[in-house]
Amino acid sequence: MHELPQTLVNGLTLGALYGLIAIGYTMVYGIVQLINFAHGEIFMIGGFGALTIYLWLPSDTALALAIPLMLVGGVIASVGVATAAERFAYRPLRGAPRL
Repeated sequence: MHELPQTLVNGLTLGALYGLIAIGYTMVYGIVQLINFAHGEIFMIGGFGALTIYLWLPSDTALALAIPLMLVGGVIASVGVATAAERFAYRPLRGAPRL
């Protein structure tokens, strides 16, 4: 019986991640009118940025300090890659013909 709350939390978390990626696909296609299949890749780079920050921190770092630092690291990593992709991949395609 104690597995039900954890299963509900896992389902809500996974559903929220799927929803976040789906909203990102919708926004990118709606604004740029190009399909960006690298959206999930940028999302994962944010996760790896957070993991890198976690691994750099000393082992006795408090969780209340580690989580905000990990969030900032993930945001910096994903925004950096997304900005580079927009600058070098999408900006040249904006004036190009559809095919």
